[in-house]
Amino acid sequence: MTTGEGTIRLRPPRNTLDPRAVGWWRARWLLLTAAPVAVLGLLGAFIAPARFWLLIPAAVLAAAGLLCAALLPSWWFRTHRWEVTDEAVYVSTGVLLREWRIAPMSRIQTVDTVRGPLEQLFGLATVTVTTASAKGAVRIEGLDHEAGAELAETLTRITRATPGDAT
Repeated sequence: MTTGEGTIRLRPPRNTLDPRAVGWWRARWLLLTAAPVAVLGLLGAFIAPARFWLLIPAAVLAAAGLLCAALLPSWWFRTHRWEVTDEAVYVSTGVLLREWRIAPMSRIQTVDTVRGPLEQLFGLATVTVTTASAKGAVRIEGLDHEAGAELAETLTRITRATPGDAT
């Protein structure tokens, strides 16, 4: 990446997410799995001729959901990183498909902090950095809610002081 002052060398972002993100991801995964399992289970309970064909997929889906909830969030926690410098916001995500997103400060349009009900329960927040990129916003999920608010303030202050990109 080049700037008016030269080249910026990319390195892995330094910051990890809040450890409570693991529990938040697990809860989201379990809730996502519970809905179809409950529907299949209820249908199986009320439709006797199809009971076997409804309860077997419910059991398989429940087992897969429990396995994913147990394993994936810890793996995601080890691979998600973020960092903010005076030049850019860096986010590294993904397990099998690694993605690095870099939002130069001069391209940032808005900074939002979101706390859904489940995030509030876990004391977490998501900071969304919107740029003019066709790829979409850069999201930093799983931050402590106070750290998320501080990050949003810091990004707002830095972007306000950063001249716009002339390109």
